[in-house]
Amino acid sequence: MVKVESLQYDTIFKKAFCHVDLFTGLVKDFTDIHLEIDEVEHEKVFEPPIGHVRARFDLFAEDKKNRVIVEAQHASNTDDFDRFFYYHIIAMAETIRRLKNYCFPKVVITLVFFTEKKTPKPDRNILIQDSEIRDLAGNVVEKVHGFKHRLIFIFTGDPLSDWNVPKPCFEWIEAINDTLDEEADENEYDNPLIKQLFQIISKDKTTPEEYAHMKEEYNQRQILVNGQKKIRLEAARECLLLSDKLTEQEMAKITGLTVDDIRALSTQ
Repeated sequence: MVKVESLQYDTIFKKAFCHVDLFTGLVKDFTDIHLEIDEVEHEKVFEPPIGHVRARFDLFAEDKKNRVIVEAQHASNTDDFDRFFYYHIIAMAETIRRLKNYCFPKVVITLVFFTEKKTPKPDRNILIQDSEIRDLAGNVVEKVHGFKHRLIFIFTGDPLSDWNVPKPCFEWIEAINDTLDEEADENEYDNPLIKQLFQIISKDKTTPEEYAHMKEEYNQRQILVNGQKKIRLEAARECLLLSDKLTEQEMAKITGLTVDDIRALSTQ
């Protein structure tokens, strides 16, 4: 067993996957694209910004030879899909900023990793939104777009819930989830890059600056969690006023609390 830092922290996620070999290996397994790059940028922004909301990319790499841009984002429990769709579009728009036509010169791939948020489709941990054109029957119309841009959402919180995930992807999902309890068994994985991942994020390699950033992240997360809990409790109190019309199970579903929480509130 290796003592590791949790990949639920942005600081650690970026520390791990800013390594070129880890990033290209991750991208290869999830997209089947072999990137030829020399660096992975982090906290990437476009200057001047496109649109009224400045997009910031956690990890960003451009393969100029093969005309591929891949950006990877680490998402928190409060992040929504629309935010990353916006970032994906901004990355696409940046490629044609100085062109005379609307033909995208590069393909843009966005990977979004949710380490806490649950998948909206319980038995699917990988969801894909692409730019392909389809007819009413759902058939892809070929040769309309030169490039197939893709936005890929990856949910790592429950690896065993989706047995349809290819093994290379499954190992990454399981490895990311494995770090959340700050221990990982590197002997459980066949992919040598995952073993390298655990070494990079091992606790004995965490710097004081990284610890400081992690503490800030933790405190911000606690503020959000406590705020959400307060909102749910207020909603539950409102539901209790309608206790003659709503069951405890219905109240729990509406508020996101447990039935025990509802019962405890009813006795106060």
